[in-house]
Amino acid sequence: MTMTSDQATDTAGAAPAKGAAPAWAAVTARRAGLHLIGYVLLLAIWAFCSLVVFTEYVLPAPWTVGAEMWHLASDGTAFVQFGASIVKIALGFAIGTVFGVPLGLLMGRVRYQKYFWQQPLLVLGNVPGLAYAVFALILFGIGAIGPIVVVSFVALPYVALNVAQGVEEVDRRLVDMSTVYGLGRADVIKSVFLPSVMPFLFAALRYGFAMAWKVEALTEVFGGRSGIGFMIRQSFQEFSIAGVLAWTGFFVIFILLIERVILAALEQRFFAWRGGR
Repeated sequence: MTMTSDQATDTAGAAPAKGAAPAWAAVTARRAGLHLIGYVLLLAIWAFCSLVVFTEYVLPAPWTVGAEMWHLASDGTAFVQFGASIVKIALGFAIGTVFGVPLGLLMGRVRYQKYFWQQPLLVLGNVPGLAYAVFALILFGIGAIGPIVVVSFVALPYVALNVAQGVEEVDRRLVDMSTVYGLGRADVIKSVFLPSVMPFLFAALRYGFAMAWKVEALTEVFGGRSGIGFMIRQSFQEFSIAGVLAWTGFFVIFILLIERVILAALEQRFFAWRGGR
């Protein structure tokens, strides 16, 4: 049976795919190994500094902090306090997203609106987190309102500016072609605008969430009654360095889980249509 030139090209292009899975597995294993080596090296340096450079009273050893983390997790304190922080950051980020997405769409579609809002949003996004925390304490006092407002102000510029950039990246020729072929407005938004805007929105979620979480914890240190920042302040007031490091460790683990597991899984699900590109 004779093979056409197109079939030969397809066969030649498909041949390397047989080794793609083992190569991908090797790259993943190597990457995981390098990450593990990095964490082990960090813990080794930490243990050396605790035992040799400083005293364990000044810098508790990793196993001391690990025991404190286990105690806080086993009695449920860690989950209760993290739940309080998660509720505040979720509400604040939702408020920032609700206002940021329409503003970003407006900036991407109307050039005058982009020039009008761009500089105020850049200023808003570059205000130091410490300033946000102090102003929240002055304006709202001790409570949950301050961290929620701070998170919304931190998330707003990230979401608005990235959505505006995504709208500007939409290929106008695709929009014109969709109109020529009689696609409705909803179909154009689903098939043209969303694939262009979603990568920028996910970038805003990644960086905006990481920054908002840090500022939210800092605001809780100054004016919170619950949450991870409040517990760091309480441990500091009790001169418990192990407690401060334990809550900081929970903070780092949580950020890694959100960034590497939850957001990565959502991004993979939303962009499954792109395949391996």
